[in-house]
Amino acid sequence: MPFNRAFLTGAELHYLETALASGTLEGDGPFTARASALLNKMLGAVATLLATSCSHALDMSALVLDLQPGDEVILPSYTFPSTANAYALRGAVPVFVDCRPDTINLDERLVEAAVTDRTRAIVAVHYAGVGCDMDALAGIAERHGLRLIEDNAHGLGATYRGKPLGSFGSLATQSFHSTKNAHCGEGGALVINDPDLVLQAEIIREKGTNRTQYYRGEIDRYHWVDLGSSYLPSELLAAFLTAQLENFDVIQAGRMRVWNAYHDRLAEWAADNGVAQPVVPVDRVHPAHLYFLVLPDPAASAGFRRHLADLGVQATSHYQPLHNAPAGLRFGRTAPGGCPTTERVARQLTRLPLYTGLSDDQVDRIVAAVTSYRVAR
Repeated sequence: MPFNRAFLTGAELHYLETALASGTLEGDGPFTARASALLNKMLGAVATLLATSCSHALDMSALVLDLQPGDEVILPSYTFPSTANAYALRGAVPVFVDCRPDTINLDERLVEAAVTDRTRAIVAVHYAGVGCDMDALAGIAERHGLRLIEDNAHGLGATYRGKPLGSFGSLATQSFHSTKNAHCGEGGALVINDPDLVLQAEIIREKGTNRTQYYRGEIDRYHWVDLGSSYLPSELLAAFLTAQLENFDVIQAGRMRVWNAYHDRLAEWAADNGVAQPVVPVDRVHPAHLYFLVLPDPAASAGFRRHLADLGVQATSHYQPLHNAPAGLRFGRTAPGGCPTTERVARQLTRLPLYTGLSDDQVDRIVAAVTSYRVAR
C-alpha cells in the first residue's frame, strides 16, 4: 500500500477534452476563471491567482511585499524548504522558530522574541491542515506592523474558529501537488485577502506587465512595469483542478473516513506504547490531509517504519529541520532558544498512507500492521 495515490474524480478527462477542443490552452481561460471562482468562494478571498506551484505562489508573495536584502521573515523550521526559499531568493533572512509539541505548528509563544527592527512578515504554516493560533499571530503582527502570510499548502477545507484557513493573512498560498487533497499534478495559487495587493500580484504573475488590465479593457496596451515572472499555469492544468474542486466534498469524505478510522482504532495502541497521535484543538477543523504518529524516540520511529515496510505498508517521515540544514545555516538565522522540538519531531514522526480510495480492507490491514508493532521499553 503506497503512501499516496493521486485521486481522480472521473471528470478530469472530460474537462481536459473540453479545454483542448476550445483551442484555449494558455492560462487565464474559462477553466482558470472557474477554478479561481471556486477557490474564492471556499476561502472568502478578494482574489485567487492560480500559479504553477505553491513554491511559485510563495515566490510571488515575496515580490508582492517588495522584500529587500536584509529584511527578516519569521517562519517555522519544521516546514518544506520552499517556505524559506521564497524569501531567501529576495535576499531576505528566514528566521527559524520552533514548533509546538502538540499541533507541530509554529509556536506562537516564541514568535515575539524573534521580532527585530528588520522583521517584515510572519509566515504561518498550518501543519497537517490544523490551524496555527491565528489570533495570537495576528496580534503580534499588528503590534509590530508586520504582514501575516499563510502557507496553507495542507489546509484547504480547514477552519480556525469557523473561518477558513487561508483567509487570515494579507496573502496565503495553496498547493495543488498530487499529494494534496485537491490537485492537478503540479500547481498552486496565491490567495489575496488585502484588496490593495491585487493589482501588484497580477503584474508579478504576468511577467511584470500590466497585461491582465489590458485583457480586462482597462488600458489600450500593456507594458513592462515591474519585476515579475511567468507564474500562470496552462488552461489544461486549470481544467484538471476544476474537476477536483467541484468534487471536493467527495474527496474530503473519503479522506476523513480514513483519518477517523486511524485516530479511533489506534488510540489504545498509541497510549500503551507512548505514541503521540495528532492533536486538533476544539476551535479548529482539520481537512484530513495527513495522519502522523510521533514515536517515543528515533530508534522506535525507524524500527516502526521498517516493520510497516516488511508488511507492505509505505510509511514515511516528513520534513527535516531547516534551521540546521546547509542552506538554512547559510541564508537564515535561528530564533533565541533554538528549535529543540523541531529536531525531536523530525526524528520521531511517521506518516501513514492517507488518500481517497483507500478501501476498508486496506485500512484494516494498515491498522493491523501498526498495532502489531511494540515499542521496546
